[in-house]
Amino acid sequence: MKAAFVALGLGFLSTAAVAANGIDVKRGGDANIYGNCVPSLVVENKSGETIGYLQVDVVLALNDGRERTVELASAYRDGAPFPIAPGATATLKQHLDLSRALGVPCGEVKERKVSRTICETARGTACASSVSVKP
Repeated sequence: MKAAFVALGLGFLSTAAVAANGIDVKRGGDANIYGNCVPSLVVENKSGETIGYLQVDVVLALNDGRERTVELASAYRDGAPFPIAPGATATLKQHLDLSRALGVPCGEVKERKVSRTICETARGTACASSVSVKP
């Protein structure tokens, strides 16, 4: 019985350690470009692995009731790599040459939520570290 409690406690500790040393993504600065809101996110890689590609899809609820999904990525998916080393920070951006502009200024955005996260290591495998996103 004691062994089960010890194993359960170690499981909680290892989960807490991964969360504390994971990948934190927080809201970055918004920019109005040609009348369109272009949001960004800031990544802090607290893990021990190099991130090869990170994408967060954010659903933006607009004041008029419409919703738009914006893909914010660390680099172009098929372009030159932009790895995020352990301990480094980077900005996730919307690539306007590949995606549709939001169509409204930043003042028209009332809510944000995450719909999908893609994280790959520099080796092309899924990230083992947890990704925490606060859009």
